Amino acid sequence: MTLVVSGDGRYFSKDAIQIIIKMAAANGVRSVWVGQNGLLSTPAVSGVVRERVGKDGTKASGAFILTASHNPGGPNEDFGIKYNMENGGPAPEAITDKIYENTKSIKEYIIAEDLPDVDISAIGITNFTGPEGQFDVEVFDSASDYVKLMKSIFDFQSIQKLLSSPKFTFCYDALHGVGGAYAKRIFVEELGAQESSLLNCVPKEDFGGGHPDPNLTYAKELVACMGLGKSDAKNEPPEFGAASDGDADRNMILGKRFFVTPSDSVAIIAANAVDAIPYFSAGLKGVARSMPTSAALDVVAKHLNLKFFEVPTGWKFFGNLMDAGLCSICGEESFGTGSDHIREKDGIWAVLAWLSILAYKNKENLGGAKLVTVEEIVRKHWATYGRHYYTRYDYENVDAGAAKELMAYLVKLQSSLPEVNKIIKGTRSDVSNVAKADEFEYKDPVDGSISKHQGIRYMFEDGSRLVFRLSGTGSEGATIRVYIEQYEKDSSKTGRDSQEALGPLVEVALKLSKMQEFTGRSAPTVIT
Repeated sequence: MTLVVSGDGRYFSKDAIQIIIKMAAANGVRSVWVGQNGLLSTPAVSGVVRERVGKDGTKASGAFILTASHNPGGPNEDFGIKYNMENGGPAPEAITDKIYENTKSIKEYIIAEDLPDVDISAIGITNFTGPEGQFDVEVFDSASDYVKLMKSIFDFQSIQKLLSSPKFTFCYDALHGVGGAYAKRIFVEELGAQESSLLNCVPKEDFGGGHPDPNLTYAKELVACMGLGKSDAKNEPPEFGAASDGDADRNMILGKRFFVTPSDSVAIIAANAVDAIPYFSAGLKGVARSMPTSAALDVVAKHLNLKFFEVPTGWKFFGNLMDAGLCSICGEESFGTGSDHIREKDGIWAVLAWLSILAYKNKENLGGAKLVTVEEIVRKHWATYGRHYYTRYDYENVDAGAAKELMAYLVKLQSSLPEVNKIIKGTRSDVSNVAKADEFEYKDPVDGSISKHQGIRYMFEDGSRLVFRLSGTGSEGATIRVYIEQYEKDSSKTGRDSQEALGPLVEVALKLSKMQEFTGRSAPTVIT
């Protein structure tokens, strides 16, 4: 048995790798593969499990990924371990539940304490005689397998032409996460970008003291560089900007003074994939999104006559569809986008997908006066498919009892749509009626498993939606998430200010849920 052990480089990873190696040796594992310096992004681990063949012809059975995703790292911050299966995807609930059950009864564990520490900074194979016989640890280059995979998906030559145009400028921010281990190799060495295009690309155990979450709040330096900061940018912003999180599976895409929502991003990638990305040239098998993600992808799927799936939050649901050959591209509103090349979301894949679309749209244009911009691509998409104005309100640390009461009230309200529509019209006469309301439940078309209570949905006649979800009912209280989505088909109205366009529906959401009455909150903790 061969296992992969690596992660995003956060504090305690190096200690944890040595402990896991010693435990693996004591438990009969034959071989452990480690990325150099213990660094592998979550998508790269998925690729290694799926594609890599060891010197003796073996493949990995699974992987321990040492990460706490987009959460901060350091002696007083977060550390985490997740296990991925032989398909390269996260362990399903049946496995994680079993692991949890075992933690309740475990009395002892076996570890080969006498095994010397392995130098994970040096590439090579170390052989041992472990308690169970021959045991080896292979330290390999963190980037080469992943670079090879990306080159098999994208046309690097066309991206290179775009990056070499004096009119095209670019900025990538790894937020001191593991994405930095790939950035120089891919963007500078393979694609010819200037090294000055890379921000915060040295992986650090504490992510430079920052919060490695690629959004408008935490990627401050990139946001300022792209002209979206509070003050005007000192220089003319680049044409394209992107960031990834601690373990490089999430992404944020920006144009010059322009933010692309994750919901729009996956829809635009799907709409352009067949033309712009060689891997998809034979067509898409299908597309999928998580339920709270906006319905922008649904409209593309309908337009292009593609299979479409709406799944609960959690990448494993996409993995099932991909293993069954039903889905090529998928995404979620929480900055995760990916495809069936692996079984995880993939931040750098999303950046390369956008560079491919920009290269494709500009291929006849590189010598012209002006390039087609990110903003123009998005606005043209809205003109074709309509625009889903979208925002998320998070109410954090709400009293758990009050949060549950609010959710129960919303479910009860669904039994009478005339009552719902009366409340809506009494609040805002310019908001469409609700056509359907339910509590989202998903039956997996592959394994038949059923996921209940996945969120409360109100679907409006004009294609707009309100979604309410409860997450975490821990000691700190619960978080209520409200997803507010206004669909606009009229192309003369797709350029409005987002908050202004969403204003009426926000009012309805707060009135319908009696948010202030139940929680005592007059405003959300975070607006995304």
